[in-house]
Amino acid sequence: MKIAFFSDCYLDLTGGIVTSINAQKQELEKRGHTVYIFSSSYPKSKKQLAKLKKENIFPVKSCRVWGRGLTPIARKPQIIETEILEKYPEIKDFDVFYVHYEAGCSIAGLRLGKRLKIKTIQTMHGREDIGEQNLIPKGFKTITATMLNWFHSWYLPHPITVKEDDYLANTKAAAKMWTLMVNHANAADLVFTPSSHFQKKLAYYGVNKPIKVLPNGVADEFYQSKLKPKTLNPGETLRIIWHSRVSKEKSILPFLEALKNVEGKYVLDVYGDGNDLKNAKRFVKANKLNVKFHGPKPFKDIYPEIVKSHLDVLNSYNFDTFGMTLIEAESAGTPVLYVDPNLREIAAKDGSILTKSPSPEDVANAINTLIKNPEKITKMSEAMLEHRGEVRVSKVVDKLEKYIGDII
Repeated sequence: MKIAFFSDCYLDLTGGIVTSINAQKQELEKRGHTVYIFSSSYPKSKKQLAKLKKENIFPVKSCRVWGRGLTPIARKPQIIETEILEKYPEIKDFDVFYVHYEAGCSIAGLRLGKRLKIKTIQTMHGREDIGEQNLIPKGFKTITATMLNWFHSWYLPHPITVKEDDYLANTKAAAKMWTLMVNHANAADLVFTPSSHFQKKLAYYGVNKPIKVLPNGVADEFYQSKLKPKTLNPGETLRIIWHSRVSKEKSILPFLEALKNVEGKYVLDVYGDGNDLKNAKRFVKANKLNVKFHGPKPFKDIYPEIVKSHLDVLNSYNFDTFGMTLIEAESAGTPVLYVDPNLREIAAKDGSILTKSPSPEDVANAINTLIKNPEKITKMSEAMLEHRGEVRVSKVVDKLEKYIGDII
């Protein structure tokens, strides 16, 4: 098959969506499929563009200066459509367009699919309502969400309007973002979500296209070596790792607050970047916490550090629809602590700890229990290793091939 990915969250970024796309691309190509990736991008040198081209990764026309947080912004969808048709005419013969976000490049993918009569799949990765709530300053949330809706509706129809309610669309801004998400999903022929709890929420607000649950997976290359269970000896330093975004929606500051109440030796290694990085560094310095910041790195460089750690962390609440951290930890045999009960369906039951609440006090209590009972680390790690094969991306691509085959 010939498959074209479209995503505004890929080039110049790290994180769950990027890791998921890379793992699927690698596995699909290993099976003989042709895979192109189109992504918004910050400016690249000729050398960089040549290297990307060899991997069938193509930056689309994007704003040279402005970015959304750390994310480069694509130009208007029709500009991208024209560019792609001129530079890559072979795209007309592809079997499916596989879209992974809701901004300019992704919109262009859905529009091109309809224009060329090629089937489209839209993966709804995240809660854009919560993302907007955390990224936009107070007083600008509603107007920003309204403007995003106007922009989106210029290019894709908005027949469904989500109204403010007492559930998830509990503000005007949230209702606007749900309106955008639902209408974007309905523009595709098939919708993927990484979890059943997000599938139900999308259906509740009006997604009327078929929705399939397709979990994320970890690239098979990380299963080449056998791993031993982790051990934490009494009095030994508990090695904790954070490799989510260092951001408000991922709740880095509440986790650092929890570390103030940890009784015993620990070290936290933080990998990643985000809108709360400066605040996190200031907090660590002011409270003299044993935390080391390593900046953003490719997952292949982070993975060995996960393997060396005793405990992985996902501290987001009511935001993640899947949480790549949970399966990345599982693939490494590393126990994980998380705070959101929605993620029970993702986390390995016997290899993880769900705290009583997301409060810093309950997070600290869970960590203190591990330090006082270090044998729990080994038992949890053994459980992770027993089930690690279940989150291989090859299992995910088995389903992906079937779903694509059903619609083309």
